[in-house]
Amino acid sequence: MEQNTPRFAFGPRNYRLMFIGLAVLAAGFITMMLDSADYGEGFLGITLGPILLAIGFCIEFWAIMTRAGSTAPVAQDAATVNTVPSQPVPPAAAPASPTYKR
Repeated sequence: MEQNTPRFAFGPRNYRLMFIGLAVLAAGFITMMLDSADYGEGFLGITLGPILLAIGFCIEFWAIMTRAGSTAPVAQDAATVNTVPSQPVPPAAAPASPTYKR
């Protein structure tokens, strides 16, 4: 019988995208910290930093949702394979009287 090895959910491409997204997120937070205006109310703290954060979160979402690739074998065992019964299963009969006493 052929041995199938389990396939990981993330591939090298997913990890690369995740690290790029983390770098963009870090750049966004650092950009917001570098604003020299009072309370971070300048261009860097209010505009550029949040834009970088939004882009970083979009990259992270994309990294998670991207398929790892269809070339890896899919592991199949008895727990993951769905089988359809050839004969319909009759419904279970309901008990005629309750099984408890008051």
